[in-house]
This record gives sequence, structure tokens and C-alpha cells, in this order.
Amino acid sequence: MSGSHRDGGRHAVVVGAGIAGLAAAHRLLEHGARVTVLEASERVGGKLLPGEIAGARVDLGAESLLARRPEAVGLARAVGLADRLQPPATASAALWTRGALRPMPKGHVMGVPGTAAALAGVLSDEGLARIERDAELPPTEIGDDVAIGAYVAERFGREVVDRLVEPLLGGVYAGDAYRISMRSAVPQLFEAARAHTTLTEAVRAVQAKTAGGQTGPVFTGVAGGVGTLPLAVADSLRSRGARILTGTPVTELRREPDDGWRLVAGGEVLHADAVVVAVPAPAAAHLLRAEAPGAAAELSAVEYASMALITLAYRRDEARLPEGSGFLVPPVDGRTVKASTFASRKWGWIAEENPDLTVVRTSVGRHGETEILHRDDDELVELSRHDLKAATGLDAAPVAARVTRWDDGLPQYPVGHHARVARVRAHLAGLSGLAVCGAAYDGVGVPACIASAYAAADQIQGDLRGVEELTAHPVQSLHGGAGE
Repeated sequence: MSGSHRDGGRHAVVVGAGIAGLAAAHRLLEHGARVTVLEASERVGGKLLPGEIAGARVDLGAESLLARRPEAVGLARAVGLADRLQPPATASAALWTRGALRPMPKGHVMGVPGTAAALAGVLSDEGLARIERDAELPPTEIGDDVAIGAYVAERFGREVVDRLVEPLLGGVYAGDAYRISMRSAVPQLFEAARAHTTLTEAVRAVQAKTAGGQTGPVFTGVAGGVGTLPLAVADSLRSRGARILTGTPVTELRREPDDGWRLVAGGEVLHADAVVVAVPAPAAAHLLRAEAPGAAAELSAVEYASMALITLAYRRDEARLPEGSGFLVPPVDGRTVKASTFASRKWGWIAEENPDLTVVRTSVGRHGETEILHRDDDELVELSRHDLKAATGLDAAPVAARVTRWDDGLPQYPVGHHARVARVRAHLAGLSGLAVCGAAYDGVGVPACIASAYAAADQIQGDLRGVEELTAHPVQSLHGGAGE
């Protein structure tokens, strides 16, 4: 497996074959490099995982792509999936809160409303009245960053955060809104809040700015599952000469005297002109410790949330569900599930392929909430069924159930995350031919990971525009990213 950067053609090694690593390899091939991708696990795709239940093809990881960013849709088209891109059949979600399924409010920015009336039916009368007080409050000092939950609670009261911001952000990060960075998670609102004296004005400014430019569905899926995207990218890479080696963990990364890089992987030595590290922060920290101890220390401090997805298949004639694509659950309501997707209703291709089945999935687990994930699979299935019955009345026995655990699956973006990422890149700036990318840096959604990958591949070619753009404008959108 040894390969030398001296035997013709610039050799680039990508460590990690999640969607970020595969996208980086795709970009490096465009730059004319010889590419080797090294993946510790036995499969490519990372958090994008195709699977099946009761014979039905489903996603067991992220299930949708943000369509209002170009990266994920563009990569899907580039690898031959254009005719399989498919928006949700229905996008009308609900909130399961205060004992009932309530329509998801419209007219908000990640749960932060432009008017109190937008949240009527979800908030109490007191909660609605508290929003109106924003206009009377003195300006709130934001500084370089602020927790979105703390800031919104100060302006609008805690009820907005607990009933709407929390479940929406929880769907993206499985995190705590009172810790999540506003600058990194909702950068458009952060910038607007710094420019306006009230939060209401800031939200309306963001809404006015986005109203003109965004048309079409917010999200798209892929017939057969989003999990088929990394498989298609990997096939495209191989067809263009890239090597992808699974079951090949990288255990050492060192600088060579001639400015190349030496990697030990699977017990063998590789030589490379350039390396893109596209693995989660703890693994990246381990690899970078020898040559970039400062970056490694920063990455070691990145926290992750664990979660589990429970996928249930029912006979269609036994599974009567409310209208819509599913529901989110505010943590304050004390339920086990944090979200549920009515997959057969949300994705037309699942219904078409499986007319006799209804597929539903739920998610459990949040940052710091590990007790639930110690339950065994059967228990998680029963807890999900209990909550589904309480929320929707669904009482049928599933014909099949699958539990997919994502341990340390979602990086957390606390206050100061943006500055931490800038410090990581500063520590690596002196090491030519080395770059990092993935969900731990500029956004957790699939388009964010791909944008991060392209910027890393360009960086090792000497083009810093992508990295500079991400630093100035994190990708995380107003509509969230991966997951439910």
C-alpha cells in the first residue's frame, strides 16, 4: 500500500470517507491530484447510512439535504443522481407540545418570531405578551458571540426558547439552546441582532433579506435514501482513478524533511504531498498532536452529542397517522422522543416503493442526556411506541423495528465555537499541504460539510478563498441541517 509522492503526479491523501472526505477527494481529482482515501471503518458515508426495514429502503442516518445551498445538490448531480433528487411530498410539520400536536408556526427564524402572533397556539397568553415587551427593553450587549437561548430568553422570555427554539435547534445539533452559539448556528440572525436595537427588528430584517432570494423547497431527498449519495460519490471517485481503502485506520501523521507527509495506515507507510483530515474532532486531534499540538488541543475540547434513531415499519392498513411530515418535541414537555418523521408520508419514493407499509422514525438523546441511550434496543422501541401513541394515537404493533445508534454523532457549537475554529486554522497555517474539514468546523449539515471539504481541497492548492468565506460566513442555515 505504500505510495510515494515522488513517483509522478501530486499525491493527496484524504483521511476519512464520510461525506466531507469523499467531497474533498472529488475536488482534489478536479485539481489533477492522485488521490487515496483512508477510512478506519468498513464502509464509506459516515453519518449518511442507507439501510432497509421490512424490505423497504430507508435512511438510517441523515435523511434530507438543504436545497437552498448549492453544495449537496450540486455534488449529487455531479455523480449522476440528478434524476433521483426529490423534495418532500409534504413539508407541514407539527409540534407536540402542551398535550397536543400543534401546527408548526410560520414566520420565524429558527424559532424566533417576527411577531408574537406567529406563535399563537404554541405559547401561552403570558408567553405571547412577553414577546411584545422586546420593544421596551434596552439594547442587549452581544459582543463576539452569545448563546442563542440566553439572548432570545432575555428579549422574548424563556417560553419562546423552551417551546420552539429548543426543538428546532435540537433537531440539528441534539444540543442545548442555552449553550449553542448564535454566531455559529444562526449567523444571519447574529449579524442582524448586532445591527438592530430590538430582536423583533433583527428577525424582520433577516426575513426581509431572505424573502426575495429563496424559492422552491427548503430541503430535498434522494430516491433510495440520502445514504446513497456517498456511495455514488465513492463510485465516481473510483471510476476516475482514486483509491478508497476501508478498514484502514491512520495511526500516525508526520511531516517529512522535504515538506511532504508520511502516514502510517493499517500498519503500512504512505507518502503524500498533501493531506486532508476529514474525521471527527477527537480523531483529528489524535492525528495532529505530533505536528500541530495547538490545533490538537483545541479539537480535543470539541464536545459531541449522542443520539439514536428508531425506525418502525407498520402495515399501512393498521397505521393511521395525522397529516404532515412528522413532529418535533420541546424538551420542556418531558417526553422521551425529541422528534418523529412520518417517513412514508414525507418521502414519496418510500410510499411508491412500499404501498403496503408505513415507515415512521423517532429520535432520542441530546447533549448531556446519556441515560436514555443506556437502554437496550427493545426498550427504546417500546418508549418510542409509547410516545407515538400518546402523540398520534398510533397503537398498532410494528412488523419490524430497527435502532441505529450514533454515539458522539453531532458536534456541539457552544459560544466561542467560531473563534475556536479560527484558532485551529491559525495553528495549521504554517503547515503547507495540510487542511481539515467536516462537521466540527463550519456547519453540521451535509452542504456545510461539502463546503468545508471544497475549501480544504482548495486550501492545499494555495487557494484560501473558500476558507476565508467560511470563516466570514458559516454555512449553517436558518433552516437547520442534518437529522430530523
